[in-house]
Amino acid sequence: MKRIVAIIRPFKLDEVKDALAEIPIGGMTVTEVKGFGRTGGKKEVYRGSAYVVDFVPKVQLDIVVADGQVEAVVEAIVKSAKTGRIGDGKVFVYGVEDVIRIRTGERGEDAI
Repeated sequence: MKRIVAIIRPFKLDEVKDALAEIPIGGMTVTEVKGFGRTGGKKEVYRGSAYVVDFVPKVQLDIVVADGQVEAVVEAIVKSAKTGRIGDGKVFVYGVEDVIRIRTGERGEDAI
């Protein structure tokens, strides 16, 4: 099993969700986050004064899938979240040792 963490632009969430529904996945967790990458944030002008916004608002998706679904999920996220501009985000893939469904006690892929 793998945990896929994607950091994307907030306005792309619905497109990504729709693309993942076609696979389908068992579920996902969405969190509003803030951060910056290579650009170090963005510059904005407010009432004539320029200032740097250090942290840019993003959305983080957490998805756990079976090994066989990883490529399809990553491809769906990248394809639907891409705008071609700086700040589109990143996708991380981690190994997952075990999953336990609290309600039933199921373990492993059955618990996803």
